[in-house]
Amino acid sequence: MLYKKKSGFTLLEMLVVITIISLLASIGITSYTSFNKNSRDGRRKADIEQIRAALELYRSNNGSYPLPIGTFGLSFGSGALTDGSNTYLSKIPNDPKNSKSYFYTSDGNDYTLGGLLEGVTTIPPSCSTTKCDPSDLDVTCNYCLGPYGEK
Repeated sequence: MLYKKKSGFTLLEMLVVITIISLLASIGITSYTSFNKNSRDGRRKADIEQIRAALELYRSNNGSYPLPIGTFGLSFGSGALTDGSNTYLSKIPNDPKNSKSYFYTSDGNDYTLGGLLEGVTTIPPSCSTTKCDPSDLDVTCNYCLGPYGEK
């Protein structure tokens, strides 16, 4: 009796290939998620720095920083930073992920700008009282800037 050799893959070979593909896919997804978080955090830092630069221009022309409107500062994302005759920032940016605003508070002589970074889990002491979400007062900023840079 002659046996004809069948071509194809065994079940074990298929399981090994599927396992390898699954591992590579999970590594790729994890890297992609981490890359997106870092990218959004970079955007948040750049947005806050852009707002800080506009606030410094405002102070150089007016002698003080703008006072906050309400509990959570300027109406971020809904308009411009202006003093009536000059526009320092035509549109104040929002958070890139959830369209929430950045925090701003000021007494006219000093200010704090805050944001909530995804890749940072510790809260610096300078941000310990800076609330980043007006709808959830338990959310504390973990990145803050002031007139002289990072607080």
